[in-house]
Amino acid sequence: MIAEVYPSILRNRYPREGRTPDEHDAYSVARWLMETCERGHLGRYLNPPLTDKEREVAELEGWILGIA
Repeated sequence: MIAEVYPSILRNRYPREGRTPDEHDAYSVARWLMETCERGHLGRYLNPPLTDKEREVAELEGWILGIA
C-alpha cells in the first residue's frame, strides 16, 4: 500500500523524546498506524465514508490517510 499521511495531524500525540522533527514525524505515523491496527480500527481509515463522486475521485487521486 502507498499512503499519503500528514504527520502534523499526529505529531503532537506523542512525546518527542529527543528525535529530530523528521524522525518524530516518521515515528508518529508508524506508531499511530500500529496502535490503530492493534485496536482493530485501521480498516475504517482505509475505507472512509465517501459519496459515490468522492469515491470516484479517490480511486484516481487517493485520499489522505487519517482524514475521515
